[in-house]
Amino acid sequence: MGSLASWWGSRVRQFRAHVRASVGPAERAGLEAWLRDPQLALFDGMHVADRRHGLDVVATLRADGMTDPEVLLAGLLHDAGKGQTGVWPRVVYALGQRYGSWIPRVAGVWPPARVAQARLRDHAEVSAALASAAGCSPRTVELIRHQDAPVDPEAGRLLQLADEAN
Repeated sequence: MGSLASWWGSRVRQFRAHVRASVGPAERAGLEAWLRDPQLALFDGMHVADRRHGLDVVATLRADGMTDPEVLLAGLLHDAGKGQTGVWPRVVYALGQRYGSWIPRVAGVWPPARVAQARLRDHAEVSAALASAAGCSPRTVELIRHQDAPVDPEAGRLLQLADEAN
């Protein structure tokens, strides 16, 4: 899990990125060259923080020399299943991952929090289903589905590392 200070530093960075997230018009327009309409619609439906994160993951993959469009697409859309989940449910989820499932359970006494925690827990599978429905290749779908525990030893691991770096 890494050091506690490193974990907290990463979470603070993610929190700041979430609340400051934006996608510029030129960035959005640039996607039209390599996404089909259903994939673009899926991207547009994502929370702005997840859209920004997806773009950052793609930039990291490209900086690492990745040119495979299936992997890049997985990086862009891998969090589509998180829906419009805001920052506080994400904080609770992260704390639960680090300190135990009792934290989301306590938060879950409030029904909307329970729904948000389930959405975050299941987002990889939901994201994969959404990507499939948007016409992504089976390989892209599987990279998304297994984002936390890659089965593709090369592309899956690169995607995981790019995700963790952003």
